[in-house]
Amino acid sequence: MNTAVMTRAALMAAFTAVAAQISIPLEPVPFTLQVLAVVLTGLLLGPRYGALAMAVYVLVGAVGVPVFAGFRGGLGVLFGDTGGYLLSYPLAAAVAGLAGRSAASAPRRRALAVGFAWGSAALALIYTLGATWLAVLTGLSPAAAVAVGVLPFVPFDLLKVGLATLVAVAVAPTIATSRA
Repeated sequence: MNTAVMTRAALMAAFTAVAAQISIPLEPVPFTLQVLAVVLTGLLLGPRYGALAMAVYVLVGAVGVPVFAGFRGGLGVLFGDTGGYLLSYPLAAAVAGLAGRSAASAPRRRALAVGFAWGSAALALIYTLGATWLAVLTGLSPAAAVAVGVLPFVPFDLLKVGLATLVAVAVAPTIATSRA
């Protein structure tokens, strides 16, 4: 891994921390721009380095740096109600990253379609792990966890996936050398 790749991974982890602070507090799961950051990270950095960037983000938050929504950090947040969403980010970035090469080199229409499809798959993974964790920790039924932790967010999160895809398809060709 070269310095440029490490810098990009660190920048995307920092971007995710900023995106977490753009938040509308809902209970039990806040509305943030983290999905945008996670999907964009995967699309720009590819599966390996996208996952690395999100792992750095989660680890920085786990040690107490206030990078999670609401300027919170620590293991209490990571193992709290929204921990499943946070823990899914490295895997979700890796899934979105599967479209990284396409976003960088495919014709625009194909790049957009592939990027949106893999970004949506990453979103589904975030929802699955997050809602499952939420149900287990709070004692909610799976349907209730989906009702409070997924359904209110779907339309907006799909818009975020679309925006991440548009940005990635525009920017990815210039940083294609960072993918692995």
